[in-house]
Amino acid sequence: MANGQWYPPEWPDRIRALAEGTLTPVAPKQASTVMLLRDADPATDTATGPAVHMLRRRASMAFAGGAYAYPGGGVDPRDEHKIRWAGPTRAWWSRRLGVDEASAQAIVCAAVRETYEEAGVLLAGPTPESVVGDTTGDDWEADRAALVARDLSFAEFLDRRGLALRSDLLGAWTRWITPEFEPRRYDTWFFVAALPKGQRTRNASTEADRTVWIRPADAAASYDKGELLMMPPTIATLRQLIPYDSAAQALEAAPARDLTPVLAQARLEDGEIVLSWPGHDEFTKHIPTDGAQA
Repeated sequence: MANGQWYPPEWPDRIRALAEGTLTPVAPKQASTVMLLRDADPATDTATGPAVHMLRRRASMAFAGGAYAYPGGGVDPRDEHKIRWAGPTRAWWSRRLGVDEASAQAIVCAAVRETYEEAGVLLAGPTPESVVGDTTGDDWEADRAALVARDLSFAEFLDRRGLALRSDLLGAWTRWITPEFEPRRYDTWFFVAALPKGQRTRNASTEADRTVWIRPADAAASYDKGELLMMPPTIATLRQLIPYDSAAQALEAAPARDLTPVLAQARLEDGEIVLSWPGHDEFTKHIPTDGAQA
């Protein structure tokens, strides 16, 4: 493998089955993931530009085991329930994400909830202009564990603590849909956010065996050397973040980002399977019908 592109060995057979009409695609589940950014500390950092928080999925995971990714996960049906809310309205988010208002709320809510569940960072505050500080401690951990177990909805969690979700702290960045030949499919919205002052990340996910703060350019270089394993959406978004000098710059750029979904395409051509992601030529794969990669 020349680089760190995640490529499951079962894909060729599934792509052939899809092309032959013997594989029926499953409907993708709505999901959210957050590229959490932290600006360099001029007192301690020699490099400039923001770092992004990433986690490495456990090798035992059925999907993308060993790959580096961002905090995120699927929408909980209760993410559509009435919730304390601050920032742009649900109608605004509906237009931005291209979905109905209930789905827009659920997608934004999932982004904030999953960031708290997996990284311990909470984009919420007691007022529309404030954000909670330290979210560590036994009482916070008990609530976080209840959220993960789905014993507590995010709306109940916010109500209990008198907090409102700060939707203005998120910027919608891009949207990727898992290929039709995958057995587990997600329609995933990627967001950017800045680490709130006073909060710190930790590995709170049972699905990850390590977490890192890394600058996008460094992560991309390690991917190119085959040192870090990533799925196409992850490395694509990392490359997109490289030009920005601060988290604020990335957030300012988010409203102009195109959210047309990226969906991999597979076709049979001249005796081989061609796998491609529109607009992302670096991920194109040519797979001979005997299963060897080209």
